[in-house]
Amino acid sequence: MAPHERVRSVLENRLTQRAIIAVIVVNAVTIGCETSSALMDRAGGFLHVVDRVALGIFALELAARLYAYRGAFFKDPWNWFDAVIVTLALIPASGPTSILRALRILRALRLLSVVPSMRRVVSALLAAVPGMASIIGLLVLLIYIAAVIATKLFGGIAPERFDELPRSLFTLFQIMTGDDWGSTAQAVMEQKPWAWIFFIVYILMSTFVALNLFIAVVVNAMNDAEPSPSENRAEAELRELKQDMAVLNAKLDRLLARPNGHQPRSRTPA
Repeated sequence: MAPHERVRSVLENRLTQRAIIAVIVVNAVTIGCETSSALMDRAGGFLHVVDRVALGIFALELAARLYAYRGAFFKDPWNWFDAVIVTLALIPASGPTSILRALRILRALRLLSVVPSMRRVVSALLAAVPGMASIIGLLVLLIYIAAVIATKLFGGIAPERFDELPRSLFTLFQIMTGDDWGSTAQAVMEQKPWAWIFFIVYILMSTFVALNLFIAVVVNAMNDAEPSPSENRAEAELRELKQDMAVLNAKLDRLLARPNGHQPRSRTPA
């Protein structure tokens, strides 16, 4: 077996993948602990050492993948994702780049590329983006129309919320999220009791229709991305076949390495 194939088999081993996941989780926890001044006073040096060791492991693993997969490394978008995350972590975080210290927590996002189930979720979300574009357009149009109406009707009653179009857009976005919409409606209804019709229709259209359409598109994309049981079995059989081929290649390499390529004769009982 060629050296890069041995490295590839090690990288694809489940124990190696679980070890990388453990390092990512530990590193994310240590970066979070660095936000505590009390913990930094007690174990700041240890946390920095753990952070440096984790970064070294990430860089070594990325270099090993580049060596093992060679040209195929750049064909996988997840490899690009990991490369960007690790490269940002390797840039010295001092002076103009001091903001990169806060971005170190982005290393936790490597779980998306390491854990297959998370990878499927992200892929499903990306696949749902084209379907969500029309829903986003519908929602933006709905909020814009409602903001213009609210500015015309309620601008003089509640100027702190509806005096101008940008403020109305922000207020209606806040109402769409369900944040303090009751007090906003009550403030307007003191002058115009019929205003409840506007708020109820707007909430029904924006929250219960448009946002549920978002959820439906995402769930449908995730169902399409979820592998069927037959695909899971085929994937397991393919993995076992690769392992068997690796064992056979190793045995073949040992046989070819013998002098003159001769195999030892088996003794037969007399």
